Amino acid sequence: MNSTSLRRIVIEATGQDVYKCQGCFDCELPAGIDADIPLGSLVQMTIFDDKEVLNSRTLWSDDILKSSSYVCQRGLNVRLIMLALREEAIKQGYLQSRH
Repeated sequence: MNSTSLRRIVIEATGQDVYKCQGCFDCELPAGIDADIPLGSLVQMTIFDDKEVLNSRTLWSDDILKSSSYVCQRGLNVRLIMLALREEAIKQGYLQSRH
């Protein structure tokens, strides 16, 4: 298993530093059937290196991915963050059978 933090993985893959997230949850999208955690929580879980984010339905939701590009008021591109986390999840064997 990879010992590199999720934050470092995201920075290296995208240049996006999740530490910019202020936990304001302005990024929240209307909850959909594919979401099991709020989008803001996905970013916060990345900050806290919570590997459960790699297995969340929210991360694997294509509808949320499509809607996430323009949601952060702090300048984070949440879409890029999600794509980097998906790539890491695949590397670590978290790929969902439904996806």
